[in-house]
Order: sequence, then structure tokens, then C-alpha cells
Amino acid sequence: MMMPMAKLHGFAMFVPATLLLTVSFFVLVQLRKIEEQGLKFFGHAVVVLLWLSAALIFSTGMYNTSKCCSMMSERQGMMGHSMKSMGKCMDKTGMPAEMKVQQ
Repeated sequence: MMMPMAKLHGFAMFVPATLLLTVSFFVLVQLRKIEEQGLKFFGHAVVVLLWLSAALIFSTGMYNTSKCCSMMSERQGMMGHSMKSMGKCMDKTGMPAEMKVQQ
């Protein structure tokens, strides 16, 4: 039940990263129209910071997605292991082996 939510949470990183990249595009478009060197330098610095922020958001989202998915697979593995060990304790009738009456 949590697996679809984990996938959705992982892909939610695309929204802020895309917004930052869109803003940086428009900053670059406006930089072409500016002739003052100091303002151009500031604009390029802003664009670099926006790109770094988008990369940080993207990499953090990917890390969280992989971490969450690995946790889910560990849980499923643990559940499968406990179910297998429970199966070893049961006899053919489904009764626990310890409770089987000796005849």
C-alpha cells in the first residue's frame, strides 16, 4: 500500500526542480537584453545558483526515492522470511509442530 505513495513522493521532486529551471531560462533570456556588465554578471550568478538548487533538489529526491524503495524491499524480505519460517513450524494440517499430539 505504501509503494505507490513512495513512488509519488519520489516524483514530486520534478515540480520544484522544473520551476527553478524555468525561472533560470527566463533570467537567461533577459540577460541577452541587458548591456551593463555588472548586471550581467549578477544574472549569471543567479542562474548558476538556480541550477545548483535544481540539481540539489533532483539529487535529494532521487536519494530519498532509492532509500525508500530499498526500505520497502527490506520490509518485504523480512516479511517473506518470517512467513517462510512460520511455514517450517507447521505440519501438513496447518497446526504448529509443537502442539502436535504424540501418538
